[in-house]
Amino acid sequence: MRILVTGAAGQLGTDLVAAAGAAGHDVVGVAHAEMDVADAAAVGRTVSSAAPDVVLHAAAWTAVDLCEGDPQRAMDVNGAGTANVVRAARGVGARVAYVSTDYVFDGTKAEPYVEDDEPNPVSAYGRSKLAGERALGPDDLTVRISWVCGANGANMVRTILRLLAGNPVLWFVDDQVGCPTITSDVAPLIVRLATDGRTGTWHATNQGAVSWWQFARDVVECVGEDPDRVRPIATADLVPPRPARRPANSVLENRALSRAGIPLLPHYRESLPALVRRLQAVLQG
Repeated sequence: MRILVTGAAGQLGTDLVAAAGAAGHDVVGVAHAEMDVADAAAVGRTVSSAAPDVVLHAAAWTAVDLCEGDPQRAMDVNGAGTANVVRAARGVGARVAYVSTDYVFDGTKAEPYVEDDEPNPVSAYGRSKLAGERALGPDDLTVRISWVCGANGANMVRTILRLLAGNPVLWFVDDQVGCPTITSDVAPLIVRLATDGRTGTWHATNQGAVSWWQFARDVVECVGEDPDRVRPIATADLVPPRPARRPANSVLENRALSRAGIPLLPHYRESLPALVRRLQAVLQG
């Protein structure tokens, strides 16, 4: 199939391009510098020129706190931008696979969130991503992921490694729980779902629910340091407080994958050591 990947220079987009190529597809990747999804005319030109069968739409403004300060830009990129991609895809007969987020939920549910739970975002970022979901048609695909970590771009693993190098003690919240998603694991799954013609909403994360505090301890252990250097703190005690509210419960149950008989991604602890090694190599130059 011919696949167009938006956000191709980003953390997930880089791995989507690699995974689609490895699966034998004809891949065209476009980065923000080549196509601003908020520019409907530019999107139309790019999609028309690429003439894909499927668009893997990973382009997004994911800076959660900055989105809170500029909700209109967040909506322009994540909401209206997705509508632009869908409209352009329709013009060439392509389907869209849209990457969404746990932030469409408010985090108050006691159990893991399943695909048909009612969204209720509590941040500008979450509202903009939900608007993107609602721009899709019945033949399109939404894949929600959470706590994204990869070898490319900014993420929590990279942050932990950087902080570890310069601080004797690290403080991470222990009252936010979620499932890490390793991009090199989830990218081939997204490609498979999209090229198999799957539609509707799917949750796709690595297995294993964890707090940010425990996750940071796991990363520190991977580099052979003492995990007790990581101390717990409540979200309410963060100084300064974060501008955007985070869901306390971000755990996404991969129910649709299970019902379809599609193998789930491995536990995040199986994939974390390799990711840490790759990021260490990058950070050490």
